[in-house]
Amino acid sequence: MAEAKVGVIGGTGLYQLEGMTQVKEVKVKTPFGDPSDAIILGEIDGVKLAFLPRHGRGHPISPSEIPSKANIYAMKSLGVEWILSVATVGSLQERIRPLDIVIPNQIIDRTFLRQNTFFGRGIVGHIAFADPFCPVLGDILYNSARELKIRAHDGGTCIVMEGPQFSTRAESELYRSWGADVIFMTGLPEAKLAREAEICYATMAVVTDYDCWKETYEVVSAEMVVDNLRRGTETVKRLLKHAITRMPKARNCICTTALENAIITSPELVPEQVKKDLAPIIGKYIK
Repeated sequence: MAEAKVGVIGGTGLYQLEGMTQVKEVKVKTPFGDPSDAIILGEIDGVKLAFLPRHGRGHPISPSEIPSKANIYAMKSLGVEWILSVATVGSLQERIRPLDIVIPNQIIDRTFLRQNTFFGRGIVGHIAFADPFCPVLGDILYNSARELKIRAHDGGTCIVMEGPQFSTRAESELYRSWGADVIFMTGLPEAKLAREAEICYATMAVVTDYDCWKETYEVVSAEMVVDNLRRGTETVKRLLKHAITRMPKARNCICTTALENAIITSPELVPEQVKKDLAPIIGKYIK
């Protein structure tokens, strides 16, 4: 029996979610090591929920060290079908102001140190990733923001950089020239892994600064990010609680069949240990 249908992965400043009932902690073991922290299971308005702080409670895990494969695998093994990701971002556009919320629909990968697939070790899969965020889940987040009268932007392109350093001015201007809207360090490989696991995934991006391109604005610092995030935390929690209760009863989006034609390895060639390890993800296609 599934423990939860909705997962929340909290970013910087969001290490717990108040208002949950029937709360318990579980430590999920995965073939990819331990997740970032124990997963908190509970309910909000009758919706079964799994909450995981991406950086661990107290923030001991840097962006490049986040065990994303373990995190997504753990969510999948608990029965999660929808993941709401919360992240802090820098704005690359004047119209996107600090404390705004952005629900991106496109992504550019500038990471280079991270394991970004469940495949390998004798099995090859190529998912379609043209639309990297679940459109249904993105609409739920944006419509929830409108209903709550929260200033939000529907769609946008996000850059995911490696970090942990912030951008140089030259990099920031380069990304602006590409037409990107926001920049952060944690959207990948989460989105890719969630799609491989056929989990609907969308990001609620909380704008904390103007990156470093806007010379009339204070240069981005960790102190600024944390201060603005603290001011926006209550908005984030209100939006999360609203969206969590508006999930459809059934899924019919692109995410649900992402692996249907993606696995190209002959089933008889897939090592038995790999079949066992990836059973929650590939089990309905390869026994």
